[in-house]
Amino acid sequence: MVTASAYNSLEYQTDSDPNITAFGDSLQPGLKYIAVSRDLLALGLTHNTPVIIEGLEGIYLVKDKMHSRWKNRIDVYMGEDVKRAKKWGKKRVCIDYGIPIDD
Repeated sequence: MVTASAYNSLEYQTDSDPNITAFGDSLQPGLKYIAVSRDLLALGLTHNTPVIIEGLEGIYLVKDKMHSRWKNRIDVYMGEDVKRAKKWGKKRVCIDYGIPIDD
């Protein structure tokens, strides 16, 4: 169980280069990405780990790291759709990770 919120690739929510993650990846609206709190990295949610999130369809990839002040938390990337991110809000969800992905 983690606390899940949502974020967008907009300067006022991130920084002056909102499409580049803390891992150096380029965010692309429409793709399924998450950011994780740094304490979750030690539990195996490392760069490009596939994750299933309760309440959302599909597999999300870990592509970003959150500020160190956050604990036991994920941020679901919602492109530039601020309305969708606000509608998601913040909730407790169950996640499953380390799922093999077929290429």
